[in-house]
Amino acid sequence: MMSQVSCQSTDNSSNQQKALKAQQTIQPTEVISTDGFDRAYFASGCFWCVEAIYESVKGVKESISGYSGGHTQNPTYASSNTRKTGHAEAVEVIYNSQEIQFSDLVDVYFGSQNIGQVNGQGPDRGPQYRSIIFYQNKLQKDIIEAKIKEIEQTLGKGYVAAQVLTFEKFWKAESYHQNYERLNPTNPYVQNVSIPRLRKFQKKFPNLLKTKAH
Repeated sequence: MMSQVSCQSTDNSSNQQKALKAQQTIQPTEVISTDGFDRAYFASGCFWCVEAIYESVKGVKESISGYSGGHTQNPTYASSNTRKTGHAEAVEVIYNSQEIQFSDLVDVYFGSQNIGQVNGQGPDRGPQYRSIIFYQNKLQKDIIEAKIKEIEQTLGKGYVAAQVLTFEKFWKAESYHQNYERLNPTNPYVQNVSIPRLRKFQKKFPNLLKTKAH
């Protein structure tokens, strides 16, 4: 997850362009609610960071680290770092829509990252760390596009770097990536990148936090 890992191979922008073109004809996959919980999918740099951010949000049961947005089957951490799979580190957010809405999760998304950073977040650089916000239906797409329009009216057109893609499939990451920040508090990356990013978000959105945010 350190920056030297994310910079060890060359960017393959042509593959990204092909994937984006193919995306235009893909119908989104809508994940059915289970036991009263819905699911949403986001990519915003290191999934250790993003998982911890969403798990601090009220109404979120769990956030799971994984991969999405690419064109290969069964991606892994090693294969995604080759930059040839098209996949980005992503999270699956399992939430109660009676407690928090999808639009709130989108606010969390844009409010917890460097909105204008292309192909990365912070020290993590490369297409596997790019920002993607996935939609499962037209309503979600409309919400996302309205949020982006609102942001760009303030910051300037074209400022938002995140891709808006149809959701196809989420691949759960290896077990050692799950709850990584919470289980590895002394890790240098966690101390210097993940925790400061989490604390910055929590300070910015105290009204969206669980009563006892970790």
